[in-house]
Amino acid sequence: MSAARPVLVVAEQLDASADMVVDQLNQRDVPVMRFDSADFPQTVTVAAGHGTTTAGWEGVLDDGRRSVRLENVRAVYYRRPGRPIIADTVAEPYATWAQNQADAAMLNLLSALPVRWINNPHYDRIAAHKPQQLVAATRAGLRVPRSLITNDPDAARAFAKEVNGPLICKPVLGGRLHTGEDRALMVATHKIDPGDFDDSLRLTAHYIQEAIPKQYEVRLVAVDGNLFAGTLHGTSEKARTDWRTDYEHIEYGITEVPDNVATAVRRFMASYGIVFGSFDFAVTPDNEWVFFENNPAGTWAWVENRTSLPIAAAHADYLQGNTE
Repeated sequence: MSAARPVLVVAEQLDASADMVVDQLNQRDVPVMRFDSADFPQTVTVAAGHGTTTAGWEGVLDDGRRSVRLENVRAVYYRRPGRPIIADTVAEPYATWAQNQADAAMLNLLSALPVRWINNPHYDRIAAHKPQQLVAATRAGLRVPRSLITNDPDAARAFAKEVNGPLICKPVLGGRLHTGEDRALMVATHKIDPGDFDDSLRLTAHYIQEAIPKQYEVRLVAVDGNLFAGTLHGTSEKARTDWRTDYEHIEYGITEVPDNVATAVRRFMASYGIVFGSFDFAVTPDNEWVFFENNPAGTWAWVENRTSLPIAAAHADYLQGNTE
């Protein structure tokens, strides 16, 4: 590959993981154009065409400071960009229509580029579905917790009787809860008492799992078959239940990935056609790894910062084309 061929980095402006990948590519003299989809169409311009005989879309993407020709792009790093923002001079319902048009145009135009991706957003969306992940993980050979999705109190009670042990509840869909005070609250994994099950369960879906006993947890970052495992030892009850709720009481380290887990993780990734994943595991007192979930656009900068595992370099290797 020619060193002149650029990598597109499509991410929010404040994204530590994207920053680290861009830095690695810059060190290798690989041209980079970084932009956020939220800047399209107000400050980012695209003009792309497809003829009757051309193999793919050709044209120019320009952010006012730099530009690339789409047919020259070597790879795309697509990491949680914002949705297009439409000028406030456009009234509803046209503003929503225009946003959907811009979103679809940028997403589908980039996805049509026949290049390396981390990750193609169409595959990402499928790979992010938590209930399906348990099916894929089981087929791949990973152990998963016994789980129930329900809005039926009787079914929840029956599940609790079957498990006959501690239970947790977690969101089916990730993200934050937006309050009326311009604040966003994370809905954390939390312990539940079956004695509290009542008709309020009928108000929405609840994702209930057996609570897995833990020596520690693992954030396993997979990049093109390379596996980087950072350990998290919670030193408080909150951190042991959901480490995202108590960062001050976590001790970090690294560990080797057992061969059977590594094989299963790679099989899981291949089933979705993705090259990056950010996995959460628990390691039991018997040293068994239990899969919780995979975020195909999950955070990992903190893993590298805490452990020095070369995760950004692995991204750059793949995007640059240094791997087969």
